[in-house]
Amino acid sequence: MQIAKEVLQIAAILHANKYKAYLVGGCLRDLLTDVPPKDWDIATDALPEQVHLLFPDSVYENSFGTVGVKTESMDPTCKIIEVTTFRTEGSYSDKRRPDEVKFVKTIEEDLARRDFTVNAMAVDLTHNLELITNNEGERFQLLVMSHKLLVDPFGGQHDLVEGMLRAVGDAGERFREDALRLMRAVRFHAQLGFKIEKETMEALKAEAKLLEHIAAERIRDELTKMIMTKRAGEGIEIMRTTGLLKFVLPELLDGVGCEQNQHHIYDVYEHNLKSLEYSATKGHSLAVRLAALLHDVGKPATRVWKDTATGKKVRAGKKGDWTFYSHQVVGAKMAAKMLTRLHFSNEIIDQVSMLVYEHMFVYDPEIVTLAGVRRLLARVGAENIDDLVRVREADRIGSGVPKAQPYRLRYLLAMIEKVKTDPISAKMLAINGEDLMKELKIPAGRLIGQIIAVLLEEVLGDPTLNTKEILLKRAADLAKLSNDELEPLKAKAKERAAAAQNSIDEEIKKRYFVK
Repeated sequence: MQIAKEVLQIAAILHANKYKAYLVGGCLRDLLTDVPPKDWDIATDALPEQVHLLFPDSVYENSFGTVGVKTESMDPTCKIIEVTTFRTEGSYSDKRRPDEVKFVKTIEEDLARRDFTVNAMAVDLTHNLELITNNEGERFQLLVMSHKLLVDPFGGQHDLVEGMLRAVGDAGERFREDALRLMRAVRFHAQLGFKIEKETMEALKAEAKLLEHIAAERIRDELTKMIMTKRAGEGIEIMRTTGLLKFVLPELLDGVGCEQNQHHIYDVYEHNLKSLEYSATKGHSLAVRLAALLHDVGKPATRVWKDTATGKKVRAGKKGDWTFYSHQVVGAKMAAKMLTRLHFSNEIIDQVSMLVYEHMFVYDPEIVTLAGVRRLLARVGAENIDDLVRVREADRIGSGVPKAQPYRLRYLLAMIEKVKTDPISAKMLAINGEDLMKELKIPAGRLIGQIIAVLLEEVLGDPTLNTKEILLKRAADLAKLSNDELEPLKAKAKERAAAAQNSIDEEIKKRYFVK
């Protein structure tokens, strides 16, 4: 790793004008652990107005002393480099932002306000500019870690080497200053794999309730960063043991100790957690990881004991098993509500709730037909089918089975590949509304939609019907029918689709709810 040339250029200009420049924060921590920095931060004794004069093409739109210096770099991490005046912060009456920011003279005073020791180190770029510029990679790390370049008043180097996350000074005070640091602690644990130091952990538990003061958007952003790490499952578990989960995703706690049926070796919470862990190790998208975590969130609300002999739902019994009928339906609604509360985008909310709703699809070769596969594609969208399979794989591994893709699932994937080019939506029919109006002289209106709906249902059952000649002929016959005759026909087509789905649903109940 080496410091970006744009950072060194900014430091050189500050130095030429008698100002100091220190590399600080997460970018320095990342450099010292061989992680590519996601952004670059410079701390300086120059006031914001002075920085702005030195770099006219910069942005200064805040009250925290941070100037965004624009560069001509093609590297997105270097397009804007933040240059912030040394500062201390007053009290945090709202637990979110300082009531007062005061500019100070030394880097040591500035580092004292930071959250964790591994983020409270600095390298003097101006005093050592030539030395830093002429040394790269391991040589740079050696120079820093041998104290020749490092400013480290709180032992961040030691904690970095030991893999320890420790608050700067009094942990409780740091969290009370900015309660979002509670989430940042969990995120850094998951991101860096560092153990949280004992006093810092105790402060996490003691101050967890402070999260109530934090805007949902800020919690969402930290949760997203944590979920996108390889240790996302560990992060969720730390949130549970510290009490943070209660203020972020409390619905997951209902799964703790919620025993499942004979197909599972974990309770609902553990199962959801292990499903997320698998998804995270596979590098899945945010939507898939969230769906893996939430796919069975509806189980505690739908759990009922069912007697094996009679098939009746009873309060208790020696012989029987737990059932979770329609948990995917309840879970999809719950997932949408949870993500809406955290202000996730509509795109993520819709995708995750759909994946939760559809995750129980059947893939037994003796049950699934090509028409059924086409209807599955029509419901979820061809663009989402791979993600749906990923959620199901996470579900399987989270249940304790050894294989993510058994033969039956691979067979379904082959069927999906076979029908991917088949028509599964009105847009994929060989004719459209304009064809009906032009060829059959049917006026624009409700009749067009009714005919298209019937044609699509028939083509889903038999894609060989999807030719312009066949569909126009069939449409001509349908156009002759009265509205009273056409509506039942449309309803009958939908009933056939529903009957096919009901058959699958019954199989789901037999195979996955009760042994």
